[in-house]
Amino acid sequence: MTATHHAELARVTRNGFVESRHYGSVVVLDPDGRVALSAGVPDEPVLPRSTLKPVQALACLIAATAAPGSARGGEALTGPALAIAAGSHTGDDRHVTVVRAMLAAAGLTEDALGCPEDWPEDEATRERLFRVGAQRDRIRMNCSGKHAAMLVASARRNWSTHDYLDPAHPVQRETADTVARLAGTPVTHLAVDGCGAPLFGLPLTGLARTFQALVTAPAGTDEARVAAAMRRHPEYVGGWHGHPNTDLMRALPGVLAKGGAEGVLAVATPDGHAVAVKAIDGSPRATTAIALAALDAAGVPVGGAEALRRVPVLGGGVPVGAITADIDWTAGPSRSEEGN
Repeated sequence: MTATHHAELARVTRNGFVESRHYGSVVVLDPDGRVALSAGVPDEPVLPRSTLKPVQALACLIAATAAPGSARGGEALTGPALAIAAGSHTGDDRHVTVVRAMLAAAGLTEDALGCPEDWPEDEATRERLFRVGAQRDRIRMNCSGKHAAMLVASARRNWSTHDYLDPAHPVQRETADTVARLAGTPVTHLAVDGCGAPLFGLPLTGLARTFQALVTAPAGTDEARVAAAMRRHPEYVGGWHGHPNTDLMRALPGVLAKGGAEGVLAVATPDGHAVAVKAIDGSPRATTAIALAALDAAGVPVGGAEALRRVPVLGGGVPVGAITADIDWTAGPSRSEEGN
């Protein structure tokens, strides 16, 4: 598929001059699962990156609750712990406390984490650690919650923990099956994510279906538990200050949102609408605005998040323009190409 099939999704304007444009694909699903709107190539496979974390958290919860000899083997994956398993936290001390408690519940320490060492994304926390001479740490890495959940599930099932990132490991096989089940399509590609965990490729439309499945799941199901944890504890999905996923869920209560690296984002609303976005240049800076514009175009009320539909462009520290969505809904393969 050539880049010409991707749609224009957003524009960066500085002092009235269009400085940059973001291209990619976007798809919106109706509550009944039909495609309401699409632009670009939404059936082309993408690597969802951290946007897939809610489904990975679900797989860990399913595995943990199936632990033999326990009615509820997933008690370590509830509340903030389940939210941080589905999130990309910013390394705040409150995040670290939850991840440490998850590991302790599994009888493990931080040494068991297989994610890379990193600085926290939270600026205040990072500067404080710099001042005291701290070093990069695995538990501060934004994927440590997901890794801790994989370790919890493995420990509960008496699976090995030293090789939990191996694609052949039971926790990763459970994850691949869960991704395919919720997406309604086979995994198209197996890769390695930035944190070292297996990454499962699927079409953008399938990614939207996974979020739709989470928000429409019957109460009491594991899918509903993941969605509820993320909605109740959005600061553990992202962070307390200026995190777009957290800000979106706070602005529109009941909405589920999770972004990932390389310009991927999926959002689902309480009534079952779902949108997935991929910016082909890999930049995430416009994805929230694009998702909100797509939902608005499909008739979904998004007025509570109006402030998130414009990303300020600064000049000398003051706004001189904005990044806004400008979706070309006509862009994509021709009908003859789609039939080939």
